[in-house]
Amino acid sequence: MTTPRNLEIVKILLVEDSPSDAELMIETFSDCRVLNHLHWVQDGVEAIQFLRRQGAYSNAVRPDLILLDLNLPKKDGREVLAEIKSDEDLKIIPVVVLTTSEAEEDILRSYNLHANCYMTKPVDLDQFIEMIRLIEGFWLAAVKLPKPQ
Repeated sequence: MTTPRNLEIVKILLVEDSPSDAELMIETFSDCRVLNHLHWVQDGVEAIQFLRRQGAYSNAVRPDLILLDLNLPKKDGREVLAEIKSDEDLKIIPVVVLTTSEAEEDILRSYNLHANCYMTKPVDLDQFIEMIRLIEGFWLAAVKLPKPQ
């Protein structure tokens, strides 16, 4: 693994309720050319606790990037996105929405809530892996991510 970020590690928060999707993303990111630490939570409540360092997540790291599914248990991704982007401490963290939804309503609502990117998860395994590689190439290698304030 190499990185153009002077060996800085990109910290990623994956908010995904599907264990199979999460495991595939974790495996693909572990093969990534950019050094990263991927943290996985399975629902919206856990995501907010992680980001606010509450409860079991009191020692959580601040992520540089959030990968967010929309259809989550307990608190859906739309609610999580709204909370992130309305919080002065969190709103600067880029949020990539990764979902199965192709509904125009979800796309518009996500961008209205200030998502930085909206991607539809492909059902084909090879296309799914390629999507993760695209995220890696763009968000982890090409983009300059903001530093925590």
